Order: sequence, then C-alpha cells, then structure tokens
Amino acid sequence: MKRKVFALLMAAVLVFAMTACSGGGDATTAAAEGTQAAGDETATTAAGAEETEASGGETTGTIKVGMVTDVGGINDQSFNQSSWEGLQRAQDELGVEVTYLESHQDSDYATNIQTLIDDDCDLIICVGYMLADAVNQAAQDNPDQLFAIIDDQTYSDLPNLACLMFEQEQASYLVGIVAAMMTETNTVGFVIGQSTGPMNEFGYGYVDGVLSTNPDATVLQYNANNFGDAGLGKTAAKDMATNGADVIYHAAGGTGAGVIEACQEDGIWAIGVDSDQNHLAPETVVTSAMKRVDNASYDITKAVLEGTYTPGVHIYSLEDGGVDIAPTTDLLPDDVLAAVEEAKQAIINGEIVVPATQEDFEAKYGPDVYQLD
Repeated sequence: MKRKVFALLMAAVLVFAMTACSGGGDATTAAAEGTQAAGDETATTAAGAEETEASGGETTGTIKVGMVTDVGGINDQSFNQSSWEGLQRAQDELGVEVTYLESHQDSDYATNIQTLIDDDCDLIICVGYMLADAVNQAAQDNPDQLFAIIDDQTYSDLPNLACLMFEQEQASYLVGIVAAMMTETNTVGFVIGQSTGPMNEFGYGYVDGVLSTNPDATVLQYNANNFGDAGLGKTAAKDMATNGADVIYHAAGGTGAGVIEACQEDGIWAIGVDSDQNHLAPETVVTSAMKRVDNASYDITKAVLEGTYTPGVHIYSLEDGGVDIAPTTDLLPDDVLAAVEEAKQAIINGEIVVPATQEDFEAKYGPDVYQLD
C-alpha cells in the first residue's frame, strides 16, 4: 500500500488538511451513503476507518479506491451504480476510503483515470468496456498502479490489471425463458445499448433462451448505439410494442430506463438488466438479468486491502452467484419460476451450454436469427 502505517497515526492531526480524490476541483467528503449529483469533474468520497483487520488477523492501513464510470453515469440504475454500491459496502465493512468520478463523454475516461492516479488511489476501478483503451494506456504508463476493469478482458495480460467478467449470457438465457413463457403474442423484444462482443453476449443468451423455450416466438431487436438516451430507448420500445411485442428486455444502461417507461405506459412486461430494476416500475418489470457487479468491486477492493490482488481474468457465473435472475419474483408464475430453476441447474451442471459468441450462436441457429452482431 502506498500510505505508510505511521502516516495513518498522524491522521487525527492532519485530517483537516486532507482532500479526497477529485476530478479537477475540490472534492466533497461524504458519509457512507454519500452520493454525487451529476456535474462536471466532481467527485464523492467516503472516508473509512483509519485501520482495519485483514482476513489473516493482521492490522493493515486503510486504502483509497477510486472508480470511473462510463457515460451512463453513477445513477444509471445499472452496472455503474451497482459497482459504486459494492464500494460503499467495502467502505462500511472494511473501512476503506472510496470515491468516484463520472464520465460524460469518451474524452473524460483518460482524464478521470489520471486524476485518480494523481490523488494516490491504491486501486482504480473502471466500469465498462468503453474504458478499455484508456485503462490500457494508464496501466502501461503507471506500472505500480493497480487497476480493475469491469466487462472487458482485452488487455488481460497486463500485470497490474484485473478484468472482472460475467457470464452474462447465462442470466440472459434465464430471462429469455421468462419472456418466452410470459408472452401472449409470441413476439418479444430486445434493446441493446451498443453492438459489441461483450454486449452481444446478452443478446445471444436471451434469444437462445426464448427460442429454446418457444421455437415459434419472434424476437424483435434494436441497437440504440447509446447507453444514456432514455428517450431513444422509449421510442424503440414503443415501436416494438406497436409491432406486437409484449415482453421487452433491455441491456442498454440508462437508455433502458426509457424502455421500462414505455412498457409501463403500454401495459406490457419489461425485463431489466445488471441490477434488480423492479423498483423502477413494480408492476411492469417482471424480472431482471442480474450481474453482481457490486460483489466484483467489493471483492477486488478486499483483495487489495489484504494483499491478495491478482491480475488477469476473474469470471463470475451462475455457479458462484455472480449472475442470476433478480430476487424479486412477485410477478412470476410458479411454472415460470420452476422452468428457470430447472434451466439454472442444467447450466451449472453443463447440460445446457449457452452461446456467448457469434460463432456458437450461428452454429445453432444460422446467420439470420440474431441481427445485431
């Protein structure tokens, strides 16, 4: 850790002079539930205890962890927010200091990462594959700085980068079963935020889950090419509803908020992503394909604190609870829940292998079924 233990003993004397990680301005120090309103280059910092017990029983100094969001922002009700919630839990349970910087455009990624480096963060977590090139450059330029990135493994060979990956196609397959069993029109929809390898994993899994359950179903598909435009998501969902879709799944970050809003207005089912999004429309969001990004950010923080950080690829799956459907199941009939549970066990046991690549998907369905890759 970059801070010396003896320096921590001086914290009580120097606390009034300390500043948190910030993006080009004074930082704001907050309590455990500290949140940040969207703004230009501002940060939220939550200070933890001065010392904490590592798992081996040794006392170790606290660490500072910084997080950089993608353009979806901290309140995306999706993986940025989930990652931050994991860091807040790390602050509460482990006594670490945590902060985040929001990115409003692609050019913010490198700037925000550098700001956290300059502010002596021990670990910098970058949320989303869109930050891959920026974190690659920063990791090479700063070999003593530890990084983690969520949802990308392009640069997994770097010795100071942990790639936190999820078998999101598995959770998507499960919500595909839900869509196939809940539709009354035999037409369902899928809205993606951007067509990339990692994002298409959601689509492959979902379409496979739908068609494996209901081969006669039609899956309408739309690439919003945007993770932060709720209006665009709403328009896409409205168009799908007009064309007969009565269940729509989104993997589109903030754009997906518009999908849910449209479904609520039209009285059809929505399926959320990354976190349990039922609270956004309790009578509309029938389930969500969850990725425990919060667990991933917590786990990698704990590893740095305890000196067990390892670079390379870390994979979260159904088997370890890293992905699943949402715990809110009030709107799901018993037969749907039973079908999901049966499929879940079959995936864990290897009896069902969900396609995660274009090659694997097309080997099963041909080239024309999934239209977004």
